[in-house]
Amino acid sequence: MEYEIPVKVQKLGTDIQEEQLKYHDKEVLVSKEFTFDSAHHLHCYEGKCKSLHGHTYKLQVMMRGKVDHRGIVIDFADIKRIAKERIMDRLDHRYLNEVLPPMNTTAENMIVWMYEQLDSALKEEGLSPGVRLEELRLWETPTSFAAVTAAMMGDASR
Repeated sequence: MEYEIPVKVQKLGTDIQEEQLKYHDKEVLVSKEFTFDSAHHLHCYEGKCKSLHGHTYKLQVMMRGKVDHRGIVIDFADIKRIAKERIMDRLDHRYLNEVLPPMNTTAENMIVWMYEQLDSALKEEGLSPGVRLEELRLWETPTSFAAVTAAMMGDASR
């Protein structure tokens, strides 16, 4: 394979016009993943998880919407900032039973709380009109996750 060095860098207004930036009017899913480490234990559970232990959690955030005039659904930096402020900073290297609302700290409970946090932030900030939180997945181990969708949370019509 032969590699070529670009001869000219594309310039807005000369080589491409602003009205060409938006290629389509379709909905697109965009996703960002995060990891954090936390400790917890489960109540009313007979198994290893009743004892205090930790996980490296992985959270996948998927948003859905139409692209704006630039061809962007939502800036990945905004997803990162919101997830960091609303979830990572509150849970990373923390004891989940202490920092989450009163609940059994199962992946199934946590994912609903996370959806509520992110959805509230999106509504409050109004960053990208028409963009919604479509799905969240929380991996507790590399092979086990819990997920919620907008439809499951009653937000399918937005």
